[in-house]
Amino acid sequence: MQGAIVEDRGEEARLPCRNIGTGFDPPHGEHPPLTSILSPTGRGGERKKRGVSLMRPITRVQSRTAILADENIDTDRIIPARFLTTTTRDGLGRLCFHDWRYQADGSDNPEFPLNRSQASGCAILVAGRNFGCGSSREHAPWALLDYGIQAVLCSEIADIFRNNALKNGLLAIMVSEAEHRWLLDHPGVELSIDVRGEYIVLPDGGRISFALEPFARHCLLNGIDQLGYLLQHADAITHYEQQADHFQQEQAA
Repeated sequence: MQGAIVEDRGEEARLPCRNIGTGFDPPHGEHPPLTSILSPTGRGGERKKRGVSLMRPITRVQSRTAILADENIDTDRIIPARFLTTTTRDGLGRLCFHDWRYQADGSDNPEFPLNRSQASGCAILVAGRNFGCGSSREHAPWALLDYGIQAVLCSEIADIFRNNALKNGLLAIMVSEAEHRWLLDHPGVELSIDVRGEYIVLPDGGRISFALEPFARHCLLNGIDQLGYLLQHADAITHYEQQADHFQQEQAA
């Protein structure tokens, strides 16, 4: 599935990787390096270079909509628990909605809505109420993103799923019941989601407003996750630690 994503492309910051407080007190001068504490290569294997976030800045997503109208689609339907052994997101798209999407012989299930030709190429998913309920698993937004979904619209999205989605660059947007009903009743409409302005442009030019948590919005617009945000402040963290080390030395003298 492919949709149009408009990005702010800036030069990737390669910040110095130094020390950060860890909650324990190792001998002076033996603090682990910043990247070993924050594990930049541990977030699903996404950082192949130390200190560089590979999330893409997203200002707008434009696409037709695909519909999954079922209510209470939980994370186990998005990606079954037996596939959670991997720590990388590569290839999870083929496992997305696995038990719903495929028949017992491995062939496509013609009854699964996203297998139908009308859903081909759609990057915006309009889902039934209470999408993403169930157990917490970061693999759920990973699988949706790898499948080609860039945004999920719904009147009610499970809090933990929504937080995981936004942290990983998947727009999880809640709209009113009336707006949700209209979207469900009009599959395949072309929408433009403006992240900076926090609104969705409808085919007739009308708008649906939505709200994103400010930090999540900042990270989406700048193409960073929580770790990337911390790494942007590596110099300030290092300065603080140097001052703390100096203070400890003075106290020990």
